[in-house]
Amino acid sequence: MSPGRETVVRQPAVERSGDSAGPESWGRYPRVAQEALPLAWADDPLPSGVPVLAHGMGRSYGDSCLNAEGPVLLTRELRRFISFDADTGVLRAEAGTSLGEVTQLVLGRGWIPPVLPGTQFVTLGGAVANDIHGKNHHRSAAFGRHVRALGLRRSDGSLSTLYPGDPLFAATVAGLGLTGLITWVEMQLERVPSGWIEAQGIRFASLEEVEALDDASRDTHAHTVAWIDGLARGKALGRGVYFRGNPAEGPATPPRRPSPKNLPFEAPEFLLSPFLLRTFNALYDHLPRWRSRTSAWKFFHPLDALGGWNRLYGRRGFFQHQSVVPDMEGVRALLALTSTRGQAAFLTVLKRFGSLSSPGMLSFPRPGWTLAIDVPNRGEETLAYLDEMDAVVRTYGGAMYPAKDARMSAETFRLGYPRLDEFATFIDPAFRSRFWSRVMG
Repeated sequence: MSPGRETVVRQPAVERSGDSAGPESWGRYPRVAQEALPLAWADDPLPSGVPVLAHGMGRSYGDSCLNAEGPVLLTRELRRFISFDADTGVLRAEAGTSLGEVTQLVLGRGWIPPVLPGTQFVTLGGAVANDIHGKNHHRSAAFGRHVRALGLRRSDGSLSTLYPGDPLFAATVAGLGLTGLITWVEMQLERVPSGWIEAQGIRFASLEEVEALDDASRDTHAHTVAWIDGLARGKALGRGVYFRGNPAEGPATPPRRPSPKNLPFEAPEFLLSPFLLRTFNALYDHLPRWRSRTSAWKFFHPLDALGGWNRLYGRRGFFQHQSVVPDMEGVRALLALTSTRGQAAFLTVLKRFGSLSSPGMLSFPRPGWTLAIDVPNRGEETLAYLDEMDAVVRTYGGAMYPAKDARMSAETFRLGYPRLDEFATFIDPAFRSRFWSRVMG
């Protein structure tokens, strides 16, 4: 063992993330009554005769983490670190280990996970299965590009170590958990000078302005993203705040991992009225230009400060419509439709993807702009609006993100993923999700 190599083994213990108990998705729609089977070890026996599906921390917004036909396999107890080389930044851990746990272990040693989404409460298995992306996609691509190897258990009893270049590896990355049970993941971490980020926020008045800001920032800043006022209309359409940041020098002691403050109630629906949300968005838009050094935790995972924030949308839950379209005209059309329909878009986020490809057959990121819009579930009215949004995405040659979806059609899914038939040949026949049953039958 080299001097920089550490082996870390822990007994399983479930980490509190502020999310509600039980196997449900983060959007809390649809509600699926299902059995949950905790796994303590990767070789625990699996049920036979019924479809199964791995379920990590339930941060998929739709039904890709749900199984309406059989039990879900709870993987959070599979959270042991197997090895970590502090010289090279190569880490191997069981698939139930969360990104937050990885960050907590390595940040003080000068490393960080190479791709971090908006929440730390994602397991390594979920990060692979959904090929997650972050604010640095224009430089670092998606998560799958940094996976050096992974372990996969199939229902026929086979255990495989998969590497980039293996067709089954390409099917498992972004494979929605359908190729088998991911048991461990080995990844290359990213070197950072500290646990701090030099961050900047800049207001912009239009989509033309944010595109110019992004053009000027892609070569100078590692992390870029924009908040959009989803309810702005007319000349104000597309206004918002552009955030960018770079790893910064800072104290040798890393910032402490914050503990979420749990939301103790479900919000009443009147808090989500278009008037109140439009007022909130207008106040947000008038924030002054700012620059500050902030912790990596707060920069990458701002919403994690409020555990269970999905309960703000009330008992019926919410939808996130996340798409990618080739150019800004598609973004403009989606925002215009949202404004016209008067949807209460509480959170609207815009990010430009880079050109670096991912090894996954069903990877969502591709060159273009990704727009994510959160709307409360108000039944048929909301579903009709989302169908219209899908039609715009199809018109502009875009695609929808399966990890965030609970209702897109089979046609929309197929048009966005040309390697779908190739991927289907690698599915483990014992693994199935409600999402797959819905879009593929």
